[in-house]
Amino acid sequence: MLSDFGYILLFIIAALVLLGLMLTIARFLRPHKPNEEKLTTYESGEEPLGNANIQFNVRFYVVALIFVLFEVELLFLFPWSVVFGSEELIEQTGGQWGWFAMAEMTVFIGILIFGLAYAWAKGYLDWVLPKPQIPEVKSPVPADLYAKVNERYKK
Repeated sequence: MLSDFGYILLFIIAALVLLGLMLTIARFLRPHKPNEEKLTTYESGEEPLGNANIQFNVRFYVVALIFVLFEVELLFLFPWSVVFGSEELIEQTGGQWGWFAMAEMTVFIGILIFGLAYAWAKGYLDWVLPKPQIPEVKSPVPADLYAKVNERYKK
């Protein structure tokens, strides 16, 4: 007699066997005709230029993280609104959880708004950032002397 975990193990084993079987059949049925065009890097239909292993601008990641943050907020807000907006729940508890739930969600949304305001104030949401100003350093050592030292170590 199998336990519930035994059935789960059997399903996992069956899934792995079927996966291996499907991949093996597909390997024999598919055509294998590589050419130069198929082996190039895919860049949304554009001709690839330069090295494909370049770093993306960090602003893409910041925008993606902020998007994910507010998506997760919606995932929390929807069940909260459904549960605490239910008239049956309000009647069962006598309304005692209503204000607590409202205060809890207000704090949650307030923290998210504070984080968004912080990112906005720091300029993380600006797509075109101002160019950094390089400070001028007054040094008693002439600049051409630094160039000579750098040339000596390049060789």
